Amino acid sequence: AQQGRVREKVYGKQKIYFADQEQLPAASDAELRGLDGEIAARSAQLQAVQQSCRHMEAELKDLNSSMTTPEIGREIEALRKDCASYTEKLERIKSATNHVTPEEKEKVCREQQLYRREWRRRKRMATELLDAILEGYPKSKKQFFEEVGIETDEDHGVVLPAT
Repeated sequence: AQQGRVREKVYGKQKIYFADQEQLPAASDAELRGLDGEIAARSAQLQAVQQSCRHMEAELKDLNSSMTTPEIGREIEALRKDCASYTEKLERIKSATNHVTPEEKEKVCREQQLYRREWRRRKRMATELLDAILEGYPKSKKQFFEEVGIETDEDHGVVLPAT
């Protein structure tokens, strides 16, 4: 700093040293234009390299998320085993001799309808009877059911099947 090759600036207790630019040769307009052109070329080159890098990173991410050849082999083998077991199960079902005939199925459906109608009829009769008793009963319906020991379908979560 005393010889004049570097300059010194004092900011409070801090001192900053920097090169004295007055000693450097001044660049001509032609040199500045040449440097600007070089900056533009390097910026374009940087953009191309960054684009290529992003493309390669995306490709790497795709490759890392895909299965490897041994993994695919194991997956194919597992799927083949599943397919074989399902085929075997299908053959067992097809060859079973205990199929339900349409007549048996129709008979069971008719019986279910009969029992469902009877259930509905009896439930309606019991509800009407209990409502008639409760008209003159001084306590609540819930208390009456507890005293008599009546358990309803709703208490057990039973729902009447739809027709």
